[in-house]
Amino acid sequence: MDLDAVADELYGLRPEDFTAARAARVAAARTAGDRALAERIGKLRRPSLSAWASNLLVREQPEQIEPLIKLGEALRQAHQDLDGAQLRALSRQQRSLISALSRQAGQLAANAGHPLSEGAQREIDSTLHTVLADPEAAREWATGRLAKPLTATVGFPAAALSAKPRTAPAGRPRPAPAAEPRRAASARPRPASAAEPRPAPAAEPRRAPSARPRPASATEPRPAPAAQPRAAKPRTAPAKPPPSRADKQRRERLDRARKDAQDTDVELRAREKEAATATRDVDQARKLAEQLRRHMNELSAELKRTEGEYEEARAAERKAHEDLRRTERRIREARRRAETAAAKVERLVQSAPG
Repeated sequence: MDLDAVADELYGLRPEDFTAARAARVAAARTAGDRALAERIGKLRRPSLSAWASNLLVREQPEQIEPLIKLGEALRQAHQDLDGAQLRALSRQQRSLISALSRQAGQLAANAGHPLSEGAQREIDSTLHTVLADPEAAREWATGRLAKPLTATVGFPAAALSAKPRTAPAGRPRPAPAAEPRRAASARPRPASAAEPRPAPAAEPRRAPSARPRPASATEPRPAPAAQPRAAKPRTAPAKPPPSRADKQRRERLDRARKDAQDTDVELRAREKEAATATRDVDQARKLAEQLRRHMNELSAELKRTEGEYEEARAAERKAHEDLRRTERRIREARRRAETAAAKVERLVQSAPG
């Protein structure tokens, strides 16, 4: 006995049978002297109804595992590449596949005697969406041992990773202002030509701002140099777009991807509403099927009663036929005896003297 084998067995059971079976396995492990295994088995949690339905889907239809996992890998790659066309195509596949798998899980649960509520059905949808977004969740789902529904705390991780370099172009030009003081320092000597004894302050750009107020009376034309850094900024602006073509392409792809994501989100909500309507239709159809099944059971019971009565009537008919045949035999025997007696009487009458 090992933990994997016990977990496979327990999570393949119906929810109402889980606790008793777990207690039995814990007792067996303790009897075998393996207290550590007994403790680990005791920590296995009973699955919720939606988790049990997800496990049932994996176990009853294992051929559905690989298509969903491969679709998740393709979606994560498309998000990382910001491939809008691929995202649109894969999003359509995502909606159809998740809708189909969710319906199959609900049908399997209903067939096993546990119809799912709308809340449980939404939890299955959430689990399937998480499987697409998170490879670790996909591996956990594929084991068929979920104790609770999976929930994605974030979207596709690839999208978050690809978003980081997009902020770099906006941050790269920021070092340019650090160069502005140098250009301002080189611009200051120009007005210094009117006052040549000022070269020393030009060598100390950091102290220059604090030095300006002191000799303000002697050098009133200095406000012009103070405005020069502002005029110098447009000169540094062209330094921003060295990778402009790549940045523009990346921004365009990002904008397209965001628009595609918005479109797919709107379409997803519409499909979710359709799924909710379809779920209500399924519930109504299930109720009608239950009514027809009960009526069919009643008719079957009545048919069995009628068949019993028919068999009884056939038996009575056979018995009546047998009684009739016996009666006819007795009549024939009585007729023969009567004829024999009549013939004897006639012989005696004829042989008697006048």
